[in-house]
Amino acid sequence: MKSSVEPLEGNKVKLYVEVDEAEFEKDIEQAFRAIAREVKLPGFRNGKAPRRVLEARIGLGPAREQALRDAIPQYLGKAVREHEVDLVATPEVEITGGEDEGLVEFEAECEVRPEITVPGYAGLRIELDSPVPTDDEIAEARDEELKQGGSLGDVDRAAEAGDFLTLDLAALRDGEEVMGLNTEDWSYELGQGWVSDDFDEQVTGASTGDVLTFTTTPKGTDDPVDMTVTVKAVQALALPELTDEWVSENTGEFDTVDEWLVSIRERLTEQKLQAVRQTVGFKLNEALVELVEIEAPESMVRSEMQNQAEQMVRQLQMQGIDFQAWMSATGQDPQQFIESTRPQAEQAVRADLALRAVATAEAIEVDDHELDMEYSRMAMQYGQKAKEIRKAYEQNDAVPELLAQIRKSKAMDWLLHRVEMVDATGEPIDRDLVLGHTHDDDDHDHDHADAAALAGRIIAETDAADQADDDTTDDESNDDESNDDESNDDEPNDDETEGASE
Repeated sequence: MKSSVEPLEGNKVKLYVEVDEAEFEKDIEQAFRAIAREVKLPGFRNGKAPRRVLEARIGLGPAREQALRDAIPQYLGKAVREHEVDLVATPEVEITGGEDEGLVEFEAECEVRPEITVPGYAGLRIELDSPVPTDDEIAEARDEELKQGGSLGDVDRAAEAGDFLTLDLAALRDGEEVMGLNTEDWSYELGQGWVSDDFDEQVTGASTGDVLTFTTTPKGTDDPVDMTVTVKAVQALALPELTDEWVSENTGEFDTVDEWLVSIRERLTEQKLQAVRQTVGFKLNEALVELVEIEAPESMVRSEMQNQAEQMVRQLQMQGIDFQAWMSATGQDPQQFIESTRPQAEQAVRADLALRAVATAEAIEVDDHELDMEYSRMAMQYGQKAKEIRKAYEQNDAVPELLAQIRKSKAMDWLLHRVEMVDATGEPIDRDLVLGHTHDDDDHDHDHADAAALAGRIIAETDAADQADDDTTDDESNDDESNDDESNDDEPNDDETEGASE
């Protein structure tokens, strides 16, 4: 096979492929074996008719046509690999010679992934929530824990936020009691925002013994009710005195106030860091995508839309939700559902192009050790051996895509270690504090998820292909083992063979 490539406009190339007669003869032979399994001829067992009999009966044309259908995708795949064509859509193939005889020639117009540059990627700046707790946040957390040991006491003043009120509630709608809104001696912390949107506003300022009447609309309903509220007590929560003794008796871990407050600060910092780490990849992706000046190619967007739709269907199925029932409940048809993923798909495609561009600009490559590590990781995930994962990728020509995913992950890692991080006020955020030792967040997970999903699909396809190969091998083995039988049993004499040919 000979092949060449010609660049075209609009992110396209054209591949030219030639296959000489001797090489293509093997494909014709394979086609005849396939036809033999489909054609029944008198005097021959199914699949055992030799080529010369089939060719005499049906001619060479059907086998050549079958060989072209089956072999051209394989030759095209070889040419794609040889010239490292990064396909993003199914090529348009045209046979230009050899349909009837002689040298087989075809050309394929291929849409390829655009190669772009993203100026400014090394100076990205993203805004994040500050991972450092404020003094007010620490004080609030401290008081929340102190409340556990607090005590309620009556106060001789109007009710205010934070007070605990003992209330009797009576609610009527059209003169009838409203279920769930009639109760006595209900303890309510003013400021919680329960009952209705304006309930706290109506009760704030009341004193013990007051009876309040007003009309309000309970939360979760559309119809107002006539509410009567009797204030039976107004109490304030007195916090215990914060001492080393209280800390020692109530925390069980710390002996001093200072130790306890340090632990609160550390806990809040870790909570805020986790929240920041969940958004840093997304924020960086957004900033990177803003640098992409081209429109996302429609073929790549459509492919990503389909992938995202399929992923969502799988997620629904894992949750035990019937997809058709969900579609009916949301009032969508399949096309609307797929189209709804377009915004996310466009962002994903632009991010893909940008990360590949960064990897190229920074000469980021994947060595054999890193590839082996990825095979090992997926092997653990799928409960298989690493060599089986490798074989699946190699047999399906998917190693280049896996390498691309790892390169993208490394490019994101490169960016994360250089991006400027600031809070809402513009104050710098310690990047090392954000990344820490758990630097395997959103986009790493996303790329590993892409690789894992690809692995799952490839493994499934390979299992099916291996089974088909086993079946074919068995058939061919049987062919070889029964050649003598065909000569002796299936072709008992020239007359019978001649009759079958006729």
